[in-house]
Order: sequence, then structure tokens, then C-alpha cells
Amino acid sequence: MENPASDGPSQAAIPVALAGYGFAGQVFHAPVLSAVPGLRLAAVASSQPAKVAADWPGVPVLPDLAAVLAAHPEVRLVVVAAPNAAHFDLAKAALAAGRHVVVDKPFTLDAAQARELVALAERQGVMVSVYQNRRFDADFLTLRQLLEQGHVGRPVYFESHFDRFRPDVRARWREQAVPGAGLWVDLGAHLVDQALQLFGRPDTLQLDTAALRDGAQVEDYFHAVLRYHQGPRAPLRVVLHATTLAADPAPRYVLHGTRGSYVKHGVDVQEDLLRGGARPGGAGWGVDPSEGRLTLIGDAGRPEATAVPNLPGDYVRYYAMVRNAILGEAPPPVTPQEAVDLMELLDLGRQSATKARALPTT
Repeated sequence: MENPASDGPSQAAIPVALAGYGFAGQVFHAPVLSAVPGLRLAAVASSQPAKVAADWPGVPVLPDLAAVLAAHPEVRLVVVAAPNAAHFDLAKAALAAGRHVVVDKPFTLDAAQARELVALAERQGVMVSVYQNRRFDADFLTLRQLLEQGHVGRPVYFESHFDRFRPDVRARWREQAVPGAGLWVDLGAHLVDQALQLFGRPDTLQLDTAALRDGAQVEDYFHAVLRYHQGPRAPLRVVLHATTLAADPAPRYVLHGTRGSYVKHGVDVQEDLLRGGARPGGAGWGVDPSEGRLTLIGDAGRPEATAVPNLPGDYVRYYAMVRNAILGEAPPPVTPQEAVDLMELLDLGRQSATKARALPTT
């Protein structure tokens, strides 16, 4: 297939290098960034050149990021899509070379590494951001709008689930006992980020993790409780839950408020489309047909439920915002401080699981 970003006025497009062409690079980053006018996939660092060439013929492939940076000085943005343990070193090298950087989630292995990268980006005068694409899920955008419009009144309880049924432990680094593996940093990075976007920083966090599958080497289940005691959202409880052994998954979202409730089943469709080889764009992209249900108490005191169509999801918007940030027109889609804040809570969650108790977030 041709690189869509190479069509039209490519001379003006920002050249992008992709470091890593495994699942994240192939499915989430290359097709999504290439759908953005003003960005051009200029080079890929990968040990699988044939795999890259099959998807992006004509795009140069070099064995590592150092070779890409040396051979392609025109590259302005580096996207790090390598295994989690390599995020820090690759991002640091790209920032030191004066390139803007996007890192796949989780940003780093811990908050100390995150703060070091942010400080380096500030010294170099370049942008650094983390790929929190699920801020642009159809149902999350819809949920956020419902909260902003006050449909359920003051929110008092929120559940966010990412339940899957994957009973077999696969031979991949994400499920092995290596740095950066496990479900908490994988899916927890999404769910905690979404909670921070909706409700801000909690007062306490308590995390329980377990390895439930036969042969599991790292946690494949987590249950986190975020408690809010102060501010306009108080009192509020937020439950974040993920498991790999849910043949009948719970609702994706459950929100209860002082005026009513919102419940949504099913997940955003964009990942499945990208996994199937689809490229973003066109009529119907990001449309989630699984409508949520809003239940309010009517004048007669009885609950009245209405279907809530989803706003369209749009992962492309993330990279459009990255482009605008590089051009100096807007802040990045995930600010450096947001990236550090999230890593601090992921670190705190691990501490909480070890100590088996709730911990203050400040």
C-alpha cells in the first residue's frame, strides 16, 4: 500500500521516524500518523524490513534508531513504539538529538525516568508526549460530554472496565517476567489516564493485582479503587478494573450520579479495525454502534431510560494535535506534566499492591 501522507504537498509535511514495528508500531502508530495531513512516515527502525516494506513500500528501513537519526537528519519527530523497557533509552536518544518525541504508553518504566525525559525535552526546546489514544475512544468522548453537560448530576460512583477473555498465556514480552510487562502498566495506563481526565487526581489509590491464568508470569488482573474526598467531585469513588478471564465482560462504563446513571457496554471499534488492516478515514470511521443507556428519574418518580449514541472516535486527532504542537500552534495532546502525573500513579499503584492498602497520592 502507498503511504497516504506521501500524496499531495509532501515537501511541507513533517518527516516522522518510527522506532519499532511490532504490534504497536504496525497497528496503532504507522497507519494513524500517516492519515494526518502534514505528517509523513519518512523512516522506520526495525529488525523486520520485509514486514515494513509489505505495509509501507518505499519507506526506508534501518536496523536501529541510531542509524535512522544518522541517515535521516530531516526527521523532526520520532515515535517510540518499541517494548516498554526500551522506551526511556530510545526517547532519551531522540530528544538528545533535538527531535520531538512521542512515546507509546506507558511513557517510561517509572516516574523518575519520566521526569528525566521531560527535563531533557525542556532543555532541548522540543516536544515530548505519550500516546494516550484512548482519550479519543468513541465512548470516552461521549462519557466526557455527558459529564460536562451534567446529565447525571454530581457523579458519585464510576466504574471503568477493560475485560477480555484470553485464557492462554502467549509467548510475548508483555506476558513475561520482564521490566514493563503486566496488565497494570498496559491497560492501567489507559484507565488511570481516563480517570485523571474526567475527575482529576484522587486523594488515595488502592490496587489489588493477581496472576490468575494457568502459567501466568505477571499480573493479568487488577482492581483499583480511587477515592476522592475533596473538591467539586467529592465524595466520589472510581473503580478501575481489568482482567483476561472474563468470558462475559462487565459494562465498559458505569456512572452513577445524583440525578441518574449511564451504562455503556462494548469497546471502541478502532483497535479492531486497525488490527484488521484498515486505515483511518472515510465514512463511518470510529463509529461505535454499541449505544450507552442514560437512566434519569422522571417527573413521576419513575426511571426513564434513553439510548445515547456515541460521538465518533478518532485516534487520528491525537497525531493532528502532535503536528500542531510541533508547529507551535497548540499544546501537545498529552502534556509533559500529564505524562509524569500518570507515571506517579502507576508507581503508587504498585506500592499499594505490595503493601495491600490504600496510599495517599500526595
